[in-house]
Amino acid sequence: MCHTFTVFSRTYYWAHNTVAMAVKIFFPTSCSGAESGLLIGRWMEEHHSVVILATLHFPFIPGTVKRYLIEMEKRTGLSLSVLGTWSHRKAENDEQMETFLGDLSSIFTHQPWLQITREASSKFWNCSISGLHNGDQEEVIIVYYDQRKLMLSELHSATEHSEITAVFDTVSRSQPLFALDKYDEGPVRLTHWQSDGIEASIIVELTKQVSVPVCSFLSFVLSLITSIYSIRLLNLWPLTFLWNKLSTCEQLGKRLENLRLISSPQRAQDHTLFMRKANTLVSLILDIALGILLMSWLYKGNRIGQLADTLIPVADHVALELQGLLQWLMGAPAGLKMNRALDEVLGRFFMYHIHLWISYIRLMSPFIEGIIWYIGLSACLGLSVALSILSDIIALLTFHIYCFYVYGARLYCMKMHGLASLWRLFRGKKWNVLRQRVDSCSYDLDQLFLGTLLFTILLFLLPTTALYYLVFTLLRLLVVLVQGVIHLVIDLLSSLPLYAIGLRLCRSYMLAAGVKFRMLEQQAEKPLRLLMQINPLSYGRVLSTYKLPSSRHYPKDSWGSLCKKLFIGELIYPWKQKGDKQD
Repeated sequence: MCHTFTVFSRTYYWAHNTVAMAVKIFFPTSCSGAESGLLIGRWMEEHHSVVILATLHFPFIPGTVKRYLIEMEKRTGLSLSVLGTWSHRKAENDEQMETFLGDLSSIFTHQPWLQITREASSKFWNCSISGLHNGDQEEVIIVYYDQRKLMLSELHSATEHSEITAVFDTVSRSQPLFALDKYDEGPVRLTHWQSDGIEASIIVELTKQVSVPVCSFLSFVLSLITSIYSIRLLNLWPLTFLWNKLSTCEQLGKRLENLRLISSPQRAQDHTLFMRKANTLVSLILDIALGILLMSWLYKGNRIGQLADTLIPVADHVALELQGLLQWLMGAPAGLKMNRALDEVLGRFFMYHIHLWISYIRLMSPFIEGIIWYIGLSACLGLSVALSILSDIIALLTFHIYCFYVYGARLYCMKMHGLASLWRLFRGKKWNVLRQRVDSCSYDLDQLFLGTLLFTILLFLLPTTALYYLVFTLLRLLVVLVQGVIHLVIDLLSSLPLYAIGLRLCRSYMLAAGVKFRMLEQQAEKPLRLLMQINPLSYGRVLSTYKLPSSRHYPKDSWGSLCKKLFIGELIYPWKQKGDKQD
């Protein structure tokens, strides 16, 4: 017989066949085979439930037990007490032990008092509760839970005062209680999830010891780098502009920030900060490993020389294709009738820039291989740094396309603003700069004649300018698309919560979205038995909860705003401008 009841963060479902005010006893599975003794735990009056944390075994001194619990209360901040007795009958002559356990209620006077008995050959337990406020014997529900999983898990999206949250909080805050195992010669002997020995590893302990001086050294080095960066000479306008616009400088700044975060010797204050540090560390290790693999591939088989020999012909081919495109525009593109004089001026102006660019490429060609060789060494800093350098190289190699786009956009934008202003003149209106609105205005005959003449000139020159603007805007958008794909890969490497995904894959119970209850086999006149299991977070919630912040500030324009900017000729940057008005 098996039924499942699911408990999420906002809703708590119990079996409707049970009594509404039944006493729920959360019992750890690690204590189900323990020897007879006392039950140590916490009574939650507001939820009418009990959380058993450990069993305390003979021999013990009552005064020593009370002092030990007082010490544990100070260290955990919980109200811990002896809640009752646990009797595990392994032989038929345990009646004296049963009588002795029954007399302990006069020494430990906690109300209510539990008496749980388990027969050696039976999986069904007897449970009695005395000392309740109403004086009646209420129905009992025994909920088995895995103490280790609850101890290591983090409950997400839980209400602050729910019963499940209280259970998770009680187990997680009881870590000092679990630090004492059966091999310790302490004042008491306990059984809990670590009673067979505290889980430890020599490698882990050595890593903890070494991490302190390593983190201190890294913090010192990073403080030196930060102090060098804060020098006034580095804060001058050209350097700050390059630092904000070049992807490599931005990535190095983020790398410095990540190293400062993970090398901090201070302990993480909460689970969120710990997960951020762990995700950053794993992402950094993976990034550096991929960068080293890329560097080993580049320096093997003279691939750098092959790449340099390929790069120059590609740049020449792009310049030649642009020359062919300009010659096509200077003719009759697609059969369109262009303004011959303006077409000739614009075509020769852009041709001159292409000749300058080809000369620049020819001048730099002997040094390309050496530049690529030194750039390849930067891959040891991580694949994201290498990709950022690649993005900047693409921006430098296509700088002439960016210039063409800026020239065409500025010229087109000036004509659009001029046409808009002259159109307001025909309607007897003007733009009020002080009040930022359109007001009525009266014009004389000379102003209307001059406005008509200028409007006609701009209108007939607009198709030629618009065609150049359209072609160079498409080329610019193609370059921005390639750079956007590269930055998307960089953001994926730097913001993907790899540690959280690994926990969800290998130890899903550590990221809990809620719990579910499975009804175990029942017997008449015995307490209801349920098994509490953890529902792990879905992969989508893991990504949304633990995704690392991205350092890139992309423009957040809507599609309507973007189309409006393209129509009126405003420049579109792949980065966010300081004065931009967002829709």
